[in-house]
Amino acid sequence: MTFRFSRHGLSADEQRLERLFEILPGATSWAILLGMLSLALWQPLIAAVIVIAFVLYWLFRLFYMTFFLVLSYLRLSIERHTDWMARVRELDERQRTLGPLRAQPPMAEMRQRLSRWLHRRQVVLLLAREVSPPPSSEIYHLVIIPVVNESIEVLEPGIDSLARQRFPPERILVVFAVEGRAVKPIKQGIWALQRRYRARFLDVLVTAHPDGLPGEARVKGANATFAAKAAAEELRRRAIPFKRVIVSCFDADTVVGADYMGCVTYHFLLCPDRTRASFQPVPVFHNNIWEAPGLTRVLDIGSSFFQLVEATNAEQLVTFSSHSMSFNALVEVGYWPVDMISDDSAIFWKALVHYDGRYRVVPLPITLSMDAVNAGAWWKTVANVYRQKRRWAWGVENFPIVMRAFLRARTIPLGTRVRHAFKLFESHVAWATWAFLLTVISWLPAFFAGREFSSSVLYYSGPRITAVIFHLSALALLITIVLSICLLPKHPGRYKLLHRIGHACEWLGVPVVATLLSALPALEAQTRLMLGRYMEFRVTDKVRRPLVAGAGEEAIVSAGENAYDERAYELQH
Repeated sequence: MTFRFSRHGLSADEQRLERLFEILPGATSWAILLGMLSLALWQPLIAAVIVIAFVLYWLFRLFYMTFFLVLSYLRLSIERHTDWMARVRELDERQRTLGPLRAQPPMAEMRQRLSRWLHRRQVVLLLAREVSPPPSSEIYHLVIIPVVNESIEVLEPGIDSLARQRFPPERILVVFAVEGRAVKPIKQGIWALQRRYRARFLDVLVTAHPDGLPGEARVKGANATFAAKAAAEELRRRAIPFKRVIVSCFDADTVVGADYMGCVTYHFLLCPDRTRASFQPVPVFHNNIWEAPGLTRVLDIGSSFFQLVEATNAEQLVTFSSHSMSFNALVEVGYWPVDMISDDSAIFWKALVHYDGRYRVVPLPITLSMDAVNAGAWWKTVANVYRQKRRWAWGVENFPIVMRAFLRARTIPLGTRVRHAFKLFESHVAWATWAFLLTVISWLPAFFAGREFSSSVLYYSGPRITAVIFHLSALALLITIVLSICLLPKHPGRYKLLHRIGHACEWLGVPVVATLLSALPALEAQTRLMLGRYMEFRVTDKVRRPLVAGAGEEAIVSAGENAYDERAYELQH
């Protein structure tokens, strides 16, 4: 029987198992924090030993992550100016182009030489395979953009970036997945964009997702699934095979570079099991990064760095935020979950279970840009950042479902199940506890030390050992600051150097920001799951200045209701 990837509609035994695994992450995080707090109060000697051991382990992990962060950034830098569509054409003519690829241009930079060497290796491997990839002329892209209350100022840069792709836009099908509850000005703005850009693509469709369909929650996955089913009808009508279609579900604020679709196409053609793989770019938050407060900037760059590190371990990489996958795989696994908030990671777990562990994520050496959280007022931005991180941390809802699936999926290799289950569990517990352990609890043994402990050698040496470790970690922090400055776009205003110096100083507040706006919302998400207080999807407020003065609200209001296209879909379940 096919596994139902949901916490709803379970038997009594499955419900008990689900609740057990819902409780486990939160209970573990609280046990670690309260246990260490109790030891600091009653057994400071033992607590000090554990703290020193943990900080040493953290330092090792920090240098490990910094090393792979540098490697991943270098890979991204190597391919920064790569013409991916030229590479795609070389794959189409691989027999003829292999010879010229062996000869490096005499004046090529080191980055270009490395990039061509990596490409030549891929061509050689491709020629050695028995099955060749389809020609690139048969590949199509489907881009689904869910919309709830995003204005035309937020949406237009994204669709405009799709229209400027070096990949032929006439083979890109764009679908605006509009929630039926969206207000009239938002719908009018969508219809205006449809009229403006339709001729530049294969088509631009608009779907209206009704509220309250059976079995659905108010989540993005339900809207995206509704739109994907409409797109499937359109692709069938055009006789386009699903195996030749790459689907990307982009947030409304996503903007991609001109080479993005070419890069996805290149790696899709190279992948041997391309219909059983997702393709993960590095998300950056550059659309309004210099308009956002410093705390948002540091947290969002930290999220990008985390994805850069994760990209170096493709065997355990999980999809995050905007990504791409085979449309055939999406249809076969039953689309995105319609009752879960964390649909971007849930679709990976759903596919992994459906294909008996034979599903993977391919990291892409390219970025796509989204908006950093900026709600206007500073205090509103802080509140929105907290809610956004809590929603991301709600990805812990995947853990009980994945564990139930792994317990019954005997066809998935045991090593694969253990490796993924441990990574999923450990990453969420670490997210909720590490910042508290490092910034608060690590100093408590000395603070609450009794007379007996205060006369021991460890009482005097412990804080010194910890201080030395933190001084060593400053090297990793320095590397992180340098990379963040290199990754950031140029500041649009004057005094660019001063702004970058100011950004470097913002990293000094990382311990406090990471504790209050990352670890704390993660702990709350796990506690809510532990107590059965399930979250609902909430759209994060993001403010972006209009690209053109006077555009925006007037542009939205001027679009009439009659502009609703006759080919917008109203699917009924």
